[in-house]
Amino acid sequence: MSLAIVHSRATSGIQAPPVTIEVHLSGGLPSLSIVGLPETAVKESKDRVRSALLNSLFEFPMRRITINLAPADLPKEGGRFDLPIALGILAASGQIPKDSLSGHEFIGELALTGELRAVKGCLPVALQTSGQKRKLVLPRENADEASLVDELEVLPAQHLLDVCAHLQGSARLAPHISQSQISTADAIPDLSDVKGQPLARRALEIAAAGNHNLIMLGPPGTGKTMLASRLPGILPPLNQQQALESAAITSISHQGFELHNWRRRVFRAPHHTASAVALVGGGSQPRPGEISLAHHGVLFLDELPEFDRKVLEVLREPLESGRVIISRAASQVEFPARFQLVAAMNPCPCGYLGDERGRCHCTSEQVHRYRARISGPLLDRIDLHIEVPNLPRDLLLDSRHQGESSESVRQRVLAAHQRQMQRHGKANSTLSNTEIEASCALTDSDKSLLEASINKLGLSSRAVHRILKVALTIADLDQSDRLQTTHIMEALSYRQLEKRVSPPSH
Repeated sequence: MSLAIVHSRATSGIQAPPVTIEVHLSGGLPSLSIVGLPETAVKESKDRVRSALLNSLFEFPMRRITINLAPADLPKEGGRFDLPIALGILAASGQIPKDSLSGHEFIGELALTGELRAVKGCLPVALQTSGQKRKLVLPRENADEASLVDELEVLPAQHLLDVCAHLQGSARLAPHISQSQISTADAIPDLSDVKGQPLARRALEIAAAGNHNLIMLGPPGTGKTMLASRLPGILPPLNQQQALESAAITSISHQGFELHNWRRRVFRAPHHTASAVALVGGGSQPRPGEISLAHHGVLFLDELPEFDRKVLEVLREPLESGRVIISRAASQVEFPARFQLVAAMNPCPCGYLGDERGRCHCTSEQVHRYRARISGPLLDRIDLHIEVPNLPRDLLLDSRHQGESSESVRQRVLAAHQRQMQRHGKANSTLSNTEIEASCALTDSDKSLLEASINKLGLSSRAVHRILKVALTIADLDQSDRLQTTHIMEALSYRQLEKRVSPPSH
């Protein structure tokens, strides 16, 4: 029977579901048909495969060829199935041994010459292949990416002939050795470049230690963007699982995977004209948006009120759940989105509210409309609200002044992070209400303080729990075994953005 079976994988979000390529040769007029929900690029593979086989001096069978991509209800896209289809035709026609295909999975696009070209999404494929205890054959350009997965034998190839020689046993493909420890990425900006701003630096340290969201309010040029860009440099390092999750999302995105950014915290800063699809993901074939590309990293939204309100509102659910689900008529795709939000905004439309030189002429109504672009429910999900004022002139021009370095701050952040891992195995920002109550033993005076704050500031239940999470992080930074009143008072001081700068009376 002229039937061959080859194993490969498709893409569905950051998953790589298995695809079985069944190739059958039968009598009749010569033809080639591909079934199993292929999109245009997959249908066009028959022409690429035919030319690649002929140019590699193989015989293209002059028979009726039926290629089934199973399961039939899973959409197939891209040129990743070129290599397994070509191998299936060769095996079904007896030009390579069928038995040699078992124990391997194949992905790769074919050039007309038979050369193998890189494809997107190799890391999710490698993760799934490793779980099946199979070897992965793929283009050489994808080898570094796939070899990040432990306990997976990656066999890179340059040409279709190299793969066939390996399957025939005449010239085995050499397993690829991972180069994941090599990093040529630019250094992360250091916190020592920031002059002054003790409140903002303290809030940044708390945000890093507990993975809390942060919003900064201040006039233009006070260093809000500068502070945000230095947050990745003081965050705890990614563990293996977090690094693989982050890299898997990058692998399926349009920007592609870059080895030198391996195990580095991502910093994404989309422009305020970004659409909701650009931010959360979407498209006819769903792709990850900025919040997923910032998974286990930092999402910085500068000029927050300038974003479309509908765009900002889509952040509310991912901030709570750490994931985003994109539904289409035929399928539903889930992307992880456990990002740390850092936002910046001006106090008023002109940016100079409260300026001593009287540069601001915004009315109370204009200030109110400007701040109302950010909804209360979204602000409620941001743990730390701080003001970033102008620097004193003498400090700004003092070249001798240098702030504390990122490395010094990072050591304190790491110590606090380790306490959280030992206590609950996760960051304070992700604690459940039950875990918060178990960790925060409040005295009667602390309860009275919180009750007074709830009445005065109009805090919601969510805001109270977030205040306790921040207070717990402050206690961890102090290496304190119990929550103290000073920790709660400091956490309370980082709430109510609208109270930071009073609007003008004119």
